[in-house]
Amino acid sequence: MIRRFRSFLAASAVALLVVTGFVSSSGVPARADSWAPISGTGSTWSQNALDQWRRNVGENYGMTVNYSGVGSSAGRRDFINGTVDFAISEIPFQSRPEDGSQPETPRSGYAYMPIVAGGTAFMYNLKIGGKRVTNLRLSGAVVTKIFAGAITKWNDPAIRADNPGLAMPDRAIVPVVRSDGSGSSAQFTLWMSKQHGDIWTRGMTSQFPTPANGKAQNGSLGVAGYVSQDYGEGAITYVEYSYAVKSGFPVAKVLNAAGYYIEPTAPSVAVALMQAQINTDANSPDYLTQILDGVYNNGDKRTYPLSSYSYLIVPTQVAGIFTAEKGRTLGGFAEYVLCEGQQSATALGYSPLPMNLVMAGSEQLKRIPGANANGIDISTCNNPTFKPGDSPSSNQLAVSAPQPAECDKVGPDQCTSGTAGSAGTDTAVTGSGAGGSSAEAAAAGGGGAAASAGGGAAATGGAAAGAADTGGAASTSDAVFDANGNLVSGSAGGAASVVAASTPYTLADDGWKAPQWLMLAGAVLLLGAIVVPPLTSRRLRSGSRRS
Repeated sequence: MIRRFRSFLAASAVALLVVTGFVSSSGVPARADSWAPISGTGSTWSQNALDQWRRNVGENYGMTVNYSGVGSSAGRRDFINGTVDFAISEIPFQSRPEDGSQPETPRSGYAYMPIVAGGTAFMYNLKIGGKRVTNLRLSGAVVTKIFAGAITKWNDPAIRADNPGLAMPDRAIVPVVRSDGSGSSAQFTLWMSKQHGDIWTRGMTSQFPTPANGKAQNGSLGVAGYVSQDYGEGAITYVEYSYAVKSGFPVAKVLNAAGYYIEPTAPSVAVALMQAQINTDANSPDYLTQILDGVYNNGDKRTYPLSSYSYLIVPTQVAGIFTAEKGRTLGGFAEYVLCEGQQSATALGYSPLPMNLVMAGSEQLKRIPGANANGIDISTCNNPTFKPGDSPSSNQLAVSAPQPAECDKVGPDQCTSGTAGSAGTDTAVTGSGAGGSSAEAAAAGGGGAAASAGGGAAATGGAAAGAADTGGAASTSDAVFDANGNLVSGSAGGAASVVAASTPYTLADDGWKAPQWLMLAGAVLLLGAIVVPPLTSRRLRSGSRRS
């Protein structure tokens, strides 16, 4: 009898362990059955970060978050039409679209949630004497004239003035712009119209007019892909810094209001955004959208002037294909993005959000039907920009950001250090004046911040190494484009190939489901199979002796 009881318990435990083992080995967390799949469209500017986050929550929580980078304008249209659960854009809905189309008016409630910060960078492909230039410097007026078609040669006197250490070649400039409606175009043209309105007279536009000497390509991957090919020598484009890092190409350092040429690293973006103003009127349709005039003119010499952040546009009402079940997934994903997801932002070429934006985002999260009504617990939010006891106005990246090197200052010298995807590859002095190293200067003067040195290899080395380790970028071998920027071979999916470590973040729990109860039952039966038979045996033997 004892043997039969032991066999029964053991068999039951084995059966339950097989079932629960299947659940575990499938890679699906215990609560995976409670996460409804969600889908969204929009920005390619933030897509490298978003694709990494989607993989992370899929692996850690079994969430399915589908996303297509079709451009900010198309994403906003999809949201208005109710064909997606969320959208991502660098600018809010436009009440007066510049193309004369109908105002962008969503049919149901919505909110803007900041998701990641970064710098709009100028990725380029230029050689001197057959060797790639990695330390190009450009003032704002020169950048504007290049994309307005007013400067067409790399040896233009204005470019030579920015680059005293380089013997600029007599080569035509090919400005590569976005062919689709783009938040990147809107942010870039807004900056040009605000800072150099005498040169750029078209105002802010999501539809960038192609210069006579330029090329137009679809999406961030398209413009970066064109520039990175052999036929792209002489080309320059505006794109999120992450794409240059991924492609193994440099970006231009841009002159800021303090007279220093700065690279858009995570610390320099963090410093710049300390002067961003945010619409804090909760009753405004543009609540939480950014006002960047202070960023453009930030007097801190560590500032990258074209810094901004991207928005997740979330529903605040059940409508169209969006349900409360999907809202729970969207809310959980947003919690991850605002906290743990920000840990990988720097490695992916972005700058993590500061506490004030995380707190504001938490308030928006509460408005999503089905999401965690309590929002985010800041004390347990594993975000790298703040620590327990910090105030909302603080930013650890900005506090530790190093000062720029003197060779990055306007003057006769020019730092030779490579940038972005070319970090660690210096460019020899071919012009007048002395050189110098941004990385060495930052290491000498930045103290503990040397690992985040703005403008030096230390700032981007981790991201570049990550891309190399995963076969992601340095040669862009995963995607080959023709002379018109069309994909010839490889993948153009736009997913970041930099794989950042992900630590599971505790999301709100709404109770146990069947898999948890199965595992608990299996554990109880297994314990019973071990403990009960010896106790029963002792009692039987004791009873036998008494009889």
